[in-house]
Amino acid sequence: MSQSAIVEGVDAVPAAAAHPGVDDAICQVGRTAAQTAAQTAVRGGHSQRLRPIDAPFLAAGPSGVAIRTRLKVLTFQDENVLREVAAHLGSLAGRDLKARCRAGTAHDADGWAARKRALTGESSARWAGSITKATHDQWALARRSHLAHLNSLEAGIAVIERRLSVPIGQKGTRQAVGGYRSRREWFAKSRRLHVLKDRLAAVRADWDAGRVHVVRGGKHLLNHRHHLDAAGLSQEQWRARWEAGRRFCQADGESGKRYGNETIRVTPDGEVAIKLPAPLAHLANAPHARYVLTARVGFAHRAAEWADRICADRAVAYRIYHDPDRGRWYLTASWQRPAVPAVSLEAARARGIIGVDANADHLAAYRLDTCGNPVGDPMRFSYDLTGTTTHRDAQIRHAITRLLHWARRCGVAAIAIEDLDFAQDKTREKHGRRKRFRQLISGFPTTKLRARLVSMAAEQGLAIVAVDPAYTSRWGDQHWRKPLTTSKREMTRHDAASVAIGRRALGHPIRRRTTPPRQHQSDAVGHRTVQAEPSAQGREETRPPVTERAHDARPRTGTHGTRATSASNTVRDTRSTRRWVQNSLLDTV
Repeated sequence: MSQSAIVEGVDAVPAAAAHPGVDDAICQVGRTAAQTAAQTAVRGGHSQRLRPIDAPFLAAGPSGVAIRTRLKVLTFQDENVLREVAAHLGSLAGRDLKARCRAGTAHDADGWAARKRALTGESSARWAGSITKATHDQWALARRSHLAHLNSLEAGIAVIERRLSVPIGQKGTRQAVGGYRSRREWFAKSRRLHVLKDRLAAVRADWDAGRVHVVRGGKHLLNHRHHLDAAGLSQEQWRARWEAGRRFCQADGESGKRYGNETIRVTPDGEVAIKLPAPLAHLANAPHARYVLTARVGFAHRAAEWADRICADRAVAYRIYHDPDRGRWYLTASWQRPAVPAVSLEAARARGIIGVDANADHLAAYRLDTCGNPVGDPMRFSYDLTGTTTHRDAQIRHAITRLLHWARRCGVAAIAIEDLDFAQDKTREKHGRRKRFRQLISGFPTTKLRARLVSMAAEQGLAIVAVDPAYTSRWGDQHWRKPLTTSKREMTRHDAASVAIGRRALGHPIRRRTTPPRQHQSDAVGHRTVQAEPSAQGREETRPPVTERAHDARPRTGTHGTRATSASNTVRDTRSTRRWVQNSLLDTV
């Protein structure tokens, strides 16, 4: 099979879009976004058109709250009742999910009502409503994941086709990708192109038909059943995790009902009562087919806010689940928060800002005043993203907590972060040989970090300003790393990038000074600095002369250097010792 036969019909190679997190260009800074996009940067003999820079914006605050506590001192009967209730509702949820997947995109409100009526007889109307709602959310999540997988396959195919259309061994430029290094690699990629196209055809057929592939309990755990030794699990341990993942015991809240929930009711003194499904009503130990647990619960976090809601009969959703590894039962309470008017961007900038550059192992932060000047020394908040998901999540929380405490001590009102999204850059076709880089961007928790920072900052009264990540690392390193480096302060590329992020959030250009006029490098036309505020006097004037040497100093040709001022040899240039004083009133005497 020849190279021309594989790439027949492939269009010309388009210019590669600049990666938002990798700064590969130099341009004239100090212009508007539209002007910057219209300019072309030149480096190494190659011209590159820069993409437009989006304006900074305030990130929306959290819309809900979730708190968790442990169900302690459960009796043997309590645990058996919880297992039977969760297993029974889990079987109903699995049956309902199957019916929803069978309906596909033809599902409508009438189908939803029919499914709920079928579940009501085997549980209750409220349990049926919670199950159908959870099923709909799970199907919608699978549908979004299906679309993301389809887009990933299309992106990989496009990259391979572009590289196959380029001659073998041709080096790439900043505007276009290069060819493959050898005929062996070219042939392997041509075969992979056909594999991806066949896979794309199957995925697109499922998408058009509305089919989704969902596993209750998780596909990852399901695959562990065939590789127990590699997963480090015994058959009993796997079975316990599988059953725990397929159980269902969660109920939506209702405003106006007693304590905000009629299905799982938690009183202010911590009593937990569960409305049993109709087939399990014989297990009740309280009136109206309810089972009251022996354990009493109490929330350590947001206890006052939770108590205020249930005392006012406002909706609170509850979920009871089992952790098989620890052998513990937990109760999670969640509710929605009313929309709070966000502060304006000008108010968030009023007291300065802290720019944060997120990296694989730390957060680099720098404080800036309202004029965009760095204040103090850079700060770094380290974390370790290796290990389990729980460990990584705890590391992120601890790093964000330290960052927020430092922000409160600094007295700023906002924190600036990059609006990162590596969803389109995780394909191995784009960074095939750069395995470590692909692992880095795949393991970087951009979504979780942004969500955690927004929610935790809202509790501290801090706003989050999201900025465009384009060219922040390169321009920060170019314009701020060397000027801020001293004998006692070591600046890294990430510290300089945090300065660039903060200046972009404040509305200042990243470059420290505006480029002087082209006709002459002087102060005759316009001002040369944008560091001063618009209200500062003399902002548009020329800069004062340097003070290291006097105005009447003359260069010396001797062998000895001195810092003393040269004396004038003429009477006319001699300094006067008299002072000029203007009287307040004109003396006419």
